[in-house]
Amino acid sequence: MSNYSSESELLRAEIAAAAARMIAEDGADYGTAKRKAVKQVLGNAKVRGDVMPDNAQIENEVRLYNELFFGDTQPARLMALRRMALRLMEELASFSPYLTGAVLNGTAGEHSDIHLQLFTDSAKDVEIFLLNKNVDFDVSESTHFKGRGEPVEIISFMWKNEGIHLAIYATDDVRGAVRTSSSGKVERADVNALRSLIQEAENK
Repeated sequence: MSNYSSESELLRAEIAAAAARMIAEDGADYGTAKRKAVKQVLGNAKVRGDVMPDNAQIENEVRLYNELFFGDTQPARLMALRRMALRLMEELASFSPYLTGAVLNGTAGEHSDIHLQLFTDSAKDVEIFLLNKNVDFDVSESTHFKGRGEPVEIISFMWKNEGIHLAIYATDDVRGAVRTSSSGKVERADVNALRSLIQEAENK
């Protein structure tokens, strides 16, 4: 018998699994993976809202995929990225860095980049800091994690052969930034929280 109580649940699970495979295998972002997975599963059919998986469901599928296909390599890769993120956060300590994304939630794999959020009154200070370190970076924009209208500056660069993305927020935005998501998970972690995560894994 099927574990799914409805056709909608089955389609949602298929889309989540297809998206997770793209994220784990190709390093696709969640939005792109979800769109491609819908096309793969439903073709050109009109997409109903009740068959669209949320990011939490896809994240869970990425974990399962990693355990199944990358169980012998993914934990070491995750630990390497977390240690690198910690070193970078220590370098950027004056900008109140927080780790977010796959390196924090534990789903990071071969193609994953490190995503940090910085909280400072001047994005220009971050750029000057990087220029003084001879870091060649690109600047783009993204939406605010609080859903506000104003865009957020994203500074992207390669560091020790890994992709780094710094999202620059105003100092006041740090208030409430470490609240848990609706699923109860912490969405960002400061240096001390990341250090604890690494020590936890090392002691297992």
